[in-house]
Amino acid sequence: MQIHPLITDSKSLADLCGRISKSEFVAVDTEFMRENTYWPELCLVQIANDKEAAAIDPKAPGLDMKPLLDLLTENVDVLKVFHAGGQDIEIVHNLTGQTPFPLFDTQIAAMALGQGEQIGYSNLVDAYLSISLDKGARFTDWARRPLDKRQIDYAIGDVTHLSMIFPMMLDELRKTGRGSWLNQEMERIADPSNYVTIPAEAWRRVRIASRKPDVLGRLKALAAWREQEAQDKNLPRGRIIKDETMADVASHPPRTQEDLGKVRGLSAAWKTNDIGARLIHALNEAQPLPKNEMPERDPRKPGLGKEGALVADLLKLLLKIRSREINVASRLLARSDDIEMLAAGVRDELSILEGWRYEQFGRDAVDLVEGRMAFAVQDGKLRMTRTER
Repeated sequence: MQIHPLITDSKSLADLCGRISKSEFVAVDTEFMRENTYWPELCLVQIANDKEAAAIDPKAPGLDMKPLLDLLTENVDVLKVFHAGGQDIEIVHNLTGQTPFPLFDTQIAAMALGQGEQIGYSNLVDAYLSISLDKGARFTDWARRPLDKRQIDYAIGDVTHLSMIFPMMLDELRKTGRGSWLNQEMERIADPSNYVTIPAEAWRRVRIASRKPDVLGRLKALAAWREQEAQDKNLPRGRIIKDETMADVASHPPRTQEDLGKVRGLSAAWKTNDIGARLIHALNEAQPLPKNEMPERDPRKPGLGKEGALVADLLKLLLKIRSREINVASRLLARSDDIEMLAAGVRDELSILEGWRYEQFGRDAVDLVEGRMAFAVQDGKLRMTRTER
């Protein structure tokens, strides 16, 4: 495989993308910094097909990134291959408003091939290529220039290895007939809505015990205010105000800005400065959360009760047995919410009762709930047996 020098000029990047645009796939990885910012700072992009690989410096003066971004988001003939690509996809979405498409995530594929729930990249490389990676450059400062040879070699290695592993995984998926098992998961991570932050909805990510409309209304206002402050200042949310402090302020709101100086977790300076004034304004403008926005349990999911919880536990045991038998990650096979709803008597719109999940797990799960299957120990192993009602 040809390894190019670090690309820092527009012509070299355009030429590389022109060649790779004729490939069946391109392996993609990024290096970024986000410890001190709201928006991830893109520092390096690495791409490779089966013939060539390169690292691209997005910080290079005058570099036109459009050919690369078009390759990732507009060229539907080239499959984009990532490993645990959520943050890489988020960066592309931040730059373009689109997600790479079509895409393939090797971490998700590994779930269908008996490699566990969330296999790390180093373990994946070891499993498929018997190569132990040097992780020394992983936590370097990718924003500092110039990048040294060790950093660049480490970064390019991520995509050269990925470009070798992907065909091997694809061949396994074809032989086992499990390629279609991944469609739903790949579509999920490609959904652009996963990477859009709406300030008015930010409160839903904050844990709070209260279900009072006035408290939740204040939380909604505070979370939206924090999101805007974090974006404007390009700071992590927690640098503005931590979740637990925000939930406490929503539950026990200070009456005046002066009172902010008494709130644990806030700087005493907030009792007189502009950011404190904006927080108090957000609180004063808050309205009780409307009834139609109140968080509710899934309307399909009635309370389990003690007996239902026991049934759910039996279903989870069945899931472990079946996952072991077919060598697939249990998380790919069934989600806890679906199992609990099945235990509660729900039969409509459950993913485990559709397609391949029904064939591999759902049918037996229903039979267990309805008394047509039971657990038994055979040759020292826990197995499922058919029963007669």
